[in-house]
Amino acid sequence: MENIIKLQSVFFNYGEFRAIDDISLDIGQGVYGLLGPNGAGKTTLLKIFLGFLTPNSGSGSVLGLNITSARKAVRRKIGYMPENECLIPGMDGVTLTAYLGELSGMPKQEAMKRAHEVLYYVGLEESRYRKVDTYSAGMKQRLKLAQALVHDPRLLLLDEPTSGMDPRGRKEMLELIKDISRKESMDVIICSHLLPDIEYTCKQVIIMNRGKIAAHRAIEGISEDKFNRFDLKLKGDVSAFLKQLKSIKCEVDITDRGVYKIRLPADESPQNLFKVALKNNVQIRHFEQCKTTLEDTFVNAVGVNNGH
Repeated sequence: MENIIKLQSVFFNYGEFRAIDDISLDIGQGVYGLLGPNGAGKTTLLKIFLGFLTPNSGSGSVLGLNITSARKAVRRKIGYMPENECLIPGMDGVTLTAYLGELSGMPKQEAMKRAHEVLYYVGLEESRYRKVDTYSAGMKQRLKLAQALVHDPRLLLLDEPTSGMDPRGRKEMLELIKDISRKESMDVIICSHLLPDIEYTCKQVIIMNRGKIAAHRAIEGISEDKFNRFDLKLKGDVSAFLKQLKSIKCEVDITDRGVYKIRLPADESPQNLFKVALKNNVQIRHFEQCKTTLEDTFVNAVGVNNGH
């Protein structure tokens, strides 16, 4: 698979604060999710892809172009939907979208034609002549997506694309992203702190924490963990039972509802849980096998590192 983005040992500082800390990364074709808590470095990394920020050290390429020496050429091939509002007050939706198409290098007439097409695509055909100042938060998100698409980019970078949207608008935005991702000519990177958005739209997830890559894996492969997971409710001498579980390298958490969350090594049989319970005079009152989720992966990669 062709790598659309490649970074080698990239560092970036804001003054004395290290925002990107020795990142080496290969991103292939398809839909990738960039996930992490606030301040993890996600938006900074997107700005490095765009050439808005220059790494303090390291090297990289986007779509085969150098991120420091070919910035303008990189941006011509990228559609960028920023998290913050980027709309020009006093302009209507179609004029603004066409204008941004012209800034991307499109001829004026072609940019206007394309602006009508993308506004229809994102569901703003009825509102394209309204001033953008009068748009709701959800409409502004759709307009930001339209301006990112107007010049038919090779790569689409979406920073918090569902921010401020109501449940219906959010679902429609995610469906639009899935539809875009089906086009073989366009790859997508979605930057978000919302796990369900990433899980619903992406094939691969990159989890960032404190400027580093904490995990990088396929969404489908997340359930293929080194542990099998079980929820148990117990009665009896629980402390002795849990102590013996540690001897077979189990990991245990307890919820505030009295449910013991057991992570049993994949090479251990679940029957061992019942054998240990019998040996310690413990009754297993509830036994349920659970799948590993993106949330589990996120917590393991980020939560532990943050001391949670």
